Order: sequence, then structure tokens, then C-alpha cells
Amino acid sequence: MRKITSLTLIIAGFIELVTSVVLYIMPAGRVAYWTDYHFLGLSKSQWDNIHIVVGFLLLVMAAIHIYYNWRSITAYLKNKAKELTFFTKSFTIALILSLYVAVGTLYNLPPMNYVLQLGEHFTTVANKKYGEPPYGHAELSSLKMFCRKMNIDPAQAEKKLAAAGIKMKGVEESLLEMARRNDLSPQKLFDFFKDAVRVPEAGDAFLFPENPSPNFGNKTIEDICERYDLPLLEVMDKLKRAGLKARAGDTVKEISSSNDRNPMSIFEIIREVALKKE
Repeated sequence: MRKITSLTLIIAGFIELVTSVVLYIMPAGRVAYWTDYHFLGLSKSQWDNIHIVVGFLLLVMAAIHIYYNWRSITAYLKNKAKELTFFTKSFTIALILSLYVAVGTLYNLPPMNYVLQLGEHFTTVANKKYGEPPYGHAELSSLKMFCRKMNIDPAQAEKKLAAAGIKMKGVEESLLEMARRNDLSPQKLFDFFKDAVRVPEAGDAFLFPENPSPNFGNKTIEDICERYDLPLLEVMDKLKRAGLKARAGDTVKEISSSNDRNPMSIFEIIREVALKKE
């Protein structure tokens, strides 16, 4: 059993290493689900599941390994007088190292912050390569709701999907279900009818979204007001009364960064003006 335990630890540890690297460089979940991202034939969900379950196996085997090697471990915790004490030199170094990595990660200390920044870089590159969804978990929206949020004519969308030979149950079916039935990604499905976006007529405007799009933070207040036909002065006044210093040409990210606020709070302030207008 000792041999099986040790060998299982090695094999499971190697699998965890592979899944950790794959998940480290993988695009964000919203992108992976929207584009039906696969690596080595496996989807993000499958990689996640392997990582979790094999990780659980690793913990169980580690516990058994500790049980079989308890005498050796207790020997590491004995001082020169052969007395059992937790704070030996080796234990103290191991404790400090572990705490530094754990706490340092929370406080963004080096070298842990480099690991996190590199991971963010890989994710950003992958997101740009495969393409962001219009909004978070757009694939779970029904065709009807998706068209409403994207300002698309549902009838035109149905017509274009039918012309492309897409099998569908109706506008209440989610994009994910429709995509799976036709062996496509939600992103590819959207490509068939994305040109059906309604162009606002004079006095008309796009509906302000319920949730910010992935690219919302890179838009200026001026651009947002123009797209959704919002009163710029009223939005700027609302931001000012909320204690935010902002200019019309500033992006949402720039405003949130300079005012130490979450971008979502800025979105909600602008949305209040949009709801009042409706």
C-alpha cells in the first residue's frame, strides 16, 4: 500500500501540474463558454472537473502518505534533545515560507504578484484571440432576450438562422442549447445574425444594458452617452454628486482608478440616469 500511495501521489501530482498550467493560460470563463473553447479536445468545464477531482485524490493520498510516514514526520519535529516540539528550525522555516506565500498573495507581494500578473497577461491575450462575448454569460440568454439586449430584430435573426440551416425550437431557446444542437459555438451562431442589428433612427437609441459589456470599462462617458442617447450633463452631474472626479473624455476604468472605486459602481450610476430617462 505504501508503494501504491507514493506512486499515486506522483501520478496525481503530475496531472494536477498539467491541469494547473492549462487553466493558468486559458481564456476567462465567459470567453471559453462563449467560444466553446477546447484544449486537447477538452472544454474548460472538463479541465476544471479533472483539476478538482484529481486534486481531491491528491489530498486523500497525501493524508494516507502522512499516516504511513508519521514516525518520520514526528522525527522532523524533535529538537537535539529528542524532545517533540513544533518550533524546530525546519518547521519554523517551512511555516514562514508557507505564510509568506499565502499572505503575500493577498497583499500582492513579490514574487507572488508576478505569478498573478503573468496569469492575467495570458488570460488577456487569450481573450483577445478568441473574442469576448457581448456580455457575461450571453450564451445562457434566450434568443429573444439576447436580441433585446443587443438591439437586434428577433424576426430578422430567426430568418437569417433559418437561411443558414440552423435547427431551432424558437426564440425562447437559449443560444447555448441552439449551438449544441447544431454543433457550433454560441459565438459562431451569433455570426449568422449579428448584421441584423437595428440602426437607431433619429430620436431612437440603443437600450442601456442590464449588465456592463466586457469592453464597457474602455469606453468614455461621452461615448456611452452618445450610444445610449443619455444627457451628458446629467450623467456628469450624477457622477459629481456621487463624489467622483471625472471628465467626459475619461474612460470608466480611468475614473474608477483615479477615484479608487469599482467600475461596477460607475456603471450603476450611469444606469440610474438611463432608467430615469426610460
